[in-house]
Amino acid sequence: MSVTGKRGIGVPGILLYDAEGTVVTVETKNGDLYRGLLTDSEDTMNLTMQQVHKRHADGTESTADLLYLRGNQVAMVIVPDMLCKAPAFQRVMRWKEYKGNPPSLGTTEARGQAAAIIRKTQEKRRSMGLGGPDPAGGPPRGPPGAA
Repeated sequence: MSVTGKRGIGVPGILLYDAEGTVVTVETKNGDLYRGLLTDSEDTMNLTMQQVHKRHADGTESTADLLYLRGNQVAMVIVPDMLCKAPAFQRVMRWKEYKGNPPSLGTTEARGQAAAIIRKTQEKRRSMGLGGPDPAGGPPRGPPGAA
C-alpha cells in the first residue's frame, strides 16, 4: 500500500475500500448527488452502490436499487466520519512524523546481510582491543581514557 503515491493504489483507494458497507455520498462531475450503501469499490474509483437516492443537478430526485458509477465521472466522495481513524491515515501520519523514513514495524535491529556485516565488524574491533560492548555485558574494553 502506498503512502507516497509512487506505487500501489494510494490512500484514496484504500479509504474507499475501508468505506465499503457504509453509507456514502458521491458527487459526479455533472453535479448529480448519489447517497447510498457502498457495496464495492475498485482501484479506478468505479463504485457499486445499493438503495441509492439520486438528486439531479436541476433539483429533481429519484431512487435506484442498484447503481454503478464509473470512476472517471466521480468528482467527490463523502465518507463517514468514523473513517478518520482508518489505518491508512495512521500510516500517513507515521510517514509525515518521520519525514518519509519511518522505522520498521518489527524489530529495530539489523537483519540478514547487514546484521552479519555489523557483527563481523564488532568482533574484529573487539579482537583488536578497540572497544565496543563486551558480549558478556561488561563495560566497554579498550585503552583507558578512550571514550
